[in-house]
Amino acid sequence: MAIATNNPQELLFDGSVWCNLDIALRNVDQYFRQMIRPHDLTVIEWYILRSLYERDGQHASELARAVGRAATSFTPNLDKLQNKGLIERRPDRSDRRAVRIYLTNQGHDLRDEVLESARQIDETIEGLFTQSEYMEFQNALARLQAIVDQ
Repeated sequence: MAIATNNPQELLFDGSVWCNLDIALRNVDQYFRQMIRPHDLTVIEWYILRSLYERDGQHASELARAVGRAATSFTPNLDKLQNKGLIERRPDRSDRRAVRIYLTNQGHDLRDEVLESARQIDETIEGLFTQSEYMEFQNALARLQAIVDQ
């Protein structure tokens, strides 16, 4: 992935943060899609699997929150992963109204490939920056993720 500019004056729309952040996000999203395409996964499915690799058996609402999606519109994503044979829903033993999401054997089998693609993506993005720039970038991301909590 080639970096287009190091000069903030070359940003579009008079340097509008939102517009340029949106363009950057779309470009990075396109790169993600290219990297995960061989796994026949969407970006959100890839995020869900990564979250389940960290902690299998999450409630659907926890999983939605973990991947930054609204629980109210999350069901179709789970349906697709279940139809692909990568997850299964099981009733929560302590709360019969709740459902927990578990990886199937097929979902577990993708672990190494999914995590390797994550490593490659992170390595490519990190390579666009010096070490100190990358730390600043991660700090900026953390602040932007917390913007709705302010």
